[in-house]
Amino acid sequence: MTEFRLLVVEDDTELRSLLMRGLGEEGFDVVGAADGGAALRLADGDVDALVIDIGLPDADGRDVCQALRARGIEAPVLFLSAADAMTDRLAGFGAGGDDYVTKPFHFDELVARLRALLRRAGADAATKVGRLRLDPVTHAVSWDDRSAPLTPTEFRVLAALAARSEAVARRRELVLAAWPDGAIVHQNTLDQYVARLRRKLRGLDAEVEIETVHGVGYTLR
Repeated sequence: MTEFRLLVVEDDTELRSLLMRGLGEEGFDVVGAADGGAALRLADGDVDALVIDIGLPDADGRDVCQALRARGIEAPVLFLSAADAMTDRLAGFGAGGDDYVTKPFHFDELVARLRALLRRAGADAATKVGRLRLDPVTHAVSWDDRSAPLTPTEFRVLAALAARSEAVARRRELVLAAWPDGAIVHQNTLDQYVARLRRKLRGLDAEVEIETVHGVGYTLR
């Protein structure tokens, strides 16, 4: 599968380095920028998504986002900020941002939110993993010439697994991808959806399976 290219804009050298290393280990192609000027130069390249700290030394991150949108750059933007007030969040969305994470944050949640943004950005395209195909228009999964319908939640869970094909998708990442913010998802709810997906994949005679990684999550192989 094609890896996504991310631009991390963060003036804190240590945090920027940690984010770049962690996201690289998650399979992303990551470039970094320490200020808004560098971000605007680098964003002119092929960037699939941006993580922008609002408190940059030479500009407000929201102004950087507005400048990107004015240039016609529509890549998803996730803001980082220590400010957690609703007015700050609304200002971020008003500047053209797509998501907002407050510091300190959990790295797994940041990754899950990035993947969700990237999936929404490419929602009109079918997802393929070998001969397995997920169609977002019909909400169906197919293997060769056989297909099966999926519920919206089943589709989102399988799409999240497909996005991490051959790698482990953590349980929290799958829940964030498949259920809306604030939803109460019980411990065994995800397991039940995975069991249903396994039955549907077996019904298609698909030569892939969802494997359990105990204590961590699931992987599609």
